[in-house]
Amino acid sequence: MFVDQVKIYVKGGDGGNGMVAFRREKYVPNGGPAGGDGGKGASVVFEVNEGLRTLMDFRYKRHFKADRGEHGMSKGQHGRGSKDMIVKVPPGTVVMDAETNEVIADLVEHGQRAVIAKGGRGGRGNTRFATPSNPAPEIAENGEPGQERDVVLELKLLADVGLVGFPSVGKSTLLSVVSSAKPKIAEYHFTTIVPNLGMVETEDARSFVMADLPGLIEGASEGVGLGHQFLRHIERTRVIVHVIDMAATEGRDPFEDYLTINRELKEYNLRLTERPQIIVANKMDMPDAEENLEKFVEQLEEDYPIFPISAVSRKGLRELLFAVADKIEETPEFPLEHEEEDTGIHRVLYKHEADPENFTITREPDGSFVLSGEKLERLFKMTDFSREESVRRFSRQLRGLGVDDALRQRGAKDGDIVKLLEFEFEFIE
Repeated sequence: MFVDQVKIYVKGGDGGNGMVAFRREKYVPNGGPAGGDGGKGASVVFEVNEGLRTLMDFRYKRHFKADRGEHGMSKGQHGRGSKDMIVKVPPGTVVMDAETNEVIADLVEHGQRAVIAKGGRGGRGNTRFATPSNPAPEIAENGEPGQERDVVLELKLLADVGLVGFPSVGKSTLLSVVSSAKPKIAEYHFTTIVPNLGMVETEDARSFVMADLPGLIEGASEGVGLGHQFLRHIERTRVIVHVIDMAATEGRDPFEDYLTINRELKEYNLRLTERPQIIVANKMDMPDAEENLEKFVEQLEEDYPIFPISAVSRKGLRELLFAVADKIEETPEFPLEHEEEDTGIHRVLYKHEADPENFTITREPDGSFVLSGEKLERLFKMTDFSREESVRRFSRQLRGLGVDDALRQRGAKDGDIVKLLEFEFEFIE
C-alpha cells in the first residue's frame, strides 16, 4: 500500500524548570543564590532516509512528543538538555503546517534535516536573578514550552521523468520494458493506482529515474478520480513524457487526449507547463495508428518532439531514451515554490513565518476580558506563581508589553476579571 499524505502531531520538549536554592555554607556572604538553570527541551527533527519509500509508518504513529529538559538543581548545577527526537522520512517529503498550509520543509537529499517543532529553552534558576541589593532572590523561571503543531506530510516522488497520459495508453508497459520495474499491467483502467519507479539506463551508460504515474482523467485538477495523487507526484519531475494511444484503441481521439492532459496540468499548477515535454506516439503497430499520427502532427501547434514507438514490440525505444536523457541533461531542477536557506550542509526550503502579535484582547458576554497571544502565553507558562517575586516579575512583564494600558483603553476598571488560558485575575489599578 502506498501512502502519500498523512496528518500528524508534533511537539518539542518543554525546557526544564530553573531552581530556587540557597547556599548554606558559612563562608558565603548573605547565603548567595545557588539554583541552576533548567536544560533545553528536545526538538522534533525530520531526517531523510533514502531507504524509505512511503509514509506508511505514520499511519500507525501520528503523535511525536520530544523529551523535556532536566530541571535545574541546587549548588548551581544546570539541568541536562534532552537529545533531539529524530524522525526518519523518505526523500521527497514535503512538510506543511496543517492550519496555514505553509511549507515548513522540503526534504529531498539523504541525510537532510529540518527542525519541525523546536524544544523550549530551560528556565533560569535564581542564580541568574541575583543583584547586589538582592543576592538571594526567591525567583526562578519555569521552562519554556516546546513548540507544538499539526503538520501534513506529503510525499512527492523524486523522478527525473514522469510518464503522463490517460489510463491504458501503455505507460506501465513502457516502464516495464525500459527498466527493471515490475508494474501491475492489465487491460482495464487504473491498473496503476500508485506511482511506479524504475531506473532506466541507455546504451551509452546514462541513467535516470522514470515514474509511471497513475492515469489522469478530465477533472483531475479538481480532485476527480486519481487526479490529485497523479498531479502531486509530477511536480518534481524535470521532463514530462506524454504517452498517447495513437491507435485510439479506447475509441478516444488522440489529439483530444493530448489537449485534456495538458489542460489539467495547467489548471493544477501553471509551473508544470514550464517542464519540457516529449510526446510518445504509442501502439504504432496497431491499425489506424499511422493515419492518426499524421492528423495529430497537423493539429499540433507546440514544438514538442514526437517519437513513434511500440512498447510491446520495443520499436523506437532506443531513440526515445536517448532523447529523454539529452533533455534531462539540459534541464535544471524545478524546486517547489518557497524560499531557500543555505545551511552550509543541507538544503532546507521553507516559508518564513511572520512574527506573532504579542497579545490580543477580546471581551466575553459576562464582561470579562480575555488575553491571548503566543508571547504572552509563553511568559505565563514560564512563571512560577508559587513565589511572590515571580508573580511581581510577571506583572512587570505585562506592563512592559503594554497589556495594562491596552486593558484600560478597552474599558477595564479596578476589580474587573481578566482571563488568560484557564486562569482568572482581577484587574488592579
